[in-house]
Amino acid sequence: MAYRNTKKNTEVVHVLMVPRDDEVIGLVTKSLGATNFMVFCSDKNERTCSIPGRLKRRFWIKEGDVVLVKPWVVQGDKRGDIVWRYSMMDRDMLKQRGYEIPR
Repeated sequence: MAYRNTKKNTEVVHVLMVPRDDEVIGLVTKSLGATNFMVFCSDKNERTCSIPGRLKRRFWIKEGDVVLVKPWVVQGDKRGDIVWRYSMMDRDMLKQRGYEIPR
């Protein structure tokens, strides 16, 4: 998706973050305080996820948001890191591309 900025006549391109091999899409179900959240993931696991330190101030997350989760190597079915938060427009684009978004 691309659109033009009329003042500067430059083109802005929006890139959709899609899950890689080890990442899953999840829905934030509960805030556990600080940077920890309960996330129900598309692989039918409920994980306790946190925002890594390098991303803490980059985006705000609330209940009902769709996020991209990278499960941990150890305890991967119970824990993970939130690496991206999808906007409403991104959710629609994910559905069009055939990705499952948990409810």
